[in-house]
Amino acid sequence: MSYELFIGLRYTRSRQRTRVISFISAVSVVCIALGMTALITVLSVMNGFQREIRSRILSVASHVQVSAAGGKLADWRRVEEVARRNPQVVAAAPYVTGQGLLTNGPSVRGVFVRGVLPQEEERVAELGAHMRHGNLSDLKPGDYGVILGRELAFALGVSPGDRVVMVAPQGQVTPAGVLPRLRQLTVVGIFQVDHYEYDSGLALMHIEDAQRLFRFDSAVSGVRLRLKDLFEARAVGAEITRALGPGYFATDWSRLNATFFRAVEIEKRMMFLIVLLIIVVAAFNIVSSLMMAVKDKNADIAILRTLGASPGAITRVFLIQGTMIGLFGTALGLAGGVSLALNVETVVPFLESVLGFKFLSKDVYQIAELPSELRLPDVVATATVSFLMTLAATIYPSWRAAKVNPADALRYE
Repeated sequence: MSYELFIGLRYTRSRQRTRVISFISAVSVVCIALGMTALITVLSVMNGFQREIRSRILSVASHVQVSAAGGKLADWRRVEEVARRNPQVVAAAPYVTGQGLLTNGPSVRGVFVRGVLPQEEERVAELGAHMRHGNLSDLKPGDYGVILGRELAFALGVSPGDRVVMVAPQGQVTPAGVLPRLRQLTVVGIFQVDHYEYDSGLALMHIEDAQRLFRFDSAVSGVRLRLKDLFEARAVGAEITRALGPGYFATDWSRLNATFFRAVEIEKRMMFLIVLLIIVVAAFNIVSSLMMAVKDKNADIAILRTLGASPGAITRVFLIQGTMIGLFGTALGLAGGVSLALNVETVVPFLESVLGFKFLSKDVYQIAELPSELRLPDVVATATVSFLMTLAATIYPSWRAAKVNPADALRYE
């Protein structure tokens, strides 16, 4: 062991002449540990929220949608065949989309209608797992049944078995002018994915009924695809459109919800910077504690210099002392952050029971429990940034220690 390392470790363990230095060093360790714990936990919770929202969106939306210019796809069977050749595609289903008005007495709501093949739709989305009443298989061709989101059904005041009237946007030309086309539908099911956009504005019909309602004949709006790896959606969509040729285009789930996921990512970065300020405060504490330690060890520094220690050796002594403070705080922060992130779903209910109120109201956030997803890159990035900041905080005090003049330091000893 070099003498710089020996002395640096010795200074880390030794009692200072004034307890203030030891107290500030302890505060620095605690601040680093708390900052890392908070940072890892916050990033894990935001990852959990992102995962929950993504899973809820993808329970209704598909990974990739292939459509054609003009909004109608006549040769959809060829498109489905070409798409299935891609090794990433595990399921494909045609769909018809349109907009309309649903009415029930005085209640009127604008809706986004999706016509589906129930058996195929089960393979490209997980909507069947979110059915509260009925099943997708209850949609029969010719029956004009409809499945509504929970919020939409509540707004219209209907339940399974009730009838609603659909007003289609394509009017009917008569001698008296253009009249709206009306169709009576029977509510056969209700779903709830806990995503307000879908729960309040989506209605599902059988694809044949939707084709007749929106005058698609045998055409569809497009083909929905489910992939093995949802993060390959953009690349797979580009490959399929190249295989189909001009006139076709693909839209993946990340583009359909690009604004939302970009906002979540920006918020995550901002939270990282804000919570990082705790570690910045700890770094300033390390600077002050090391400066006081240098002042306290002036005589020791002078003796080492007279014994032949170089200014670089003195610098390394205090670099080692500061680094040990950073390592100890980083290790405690890693342990605390990983433990808390892995047990958020247990800790939060305990705090709610002790404090007597809920942090997350399901009526507001649509999520009853605080989700958490610990990711190794976040842990590594947090530990690396924290340690580098504490290491940088030791440079100036160590440089000042190397500048101590032995004659001046020993004059009054």
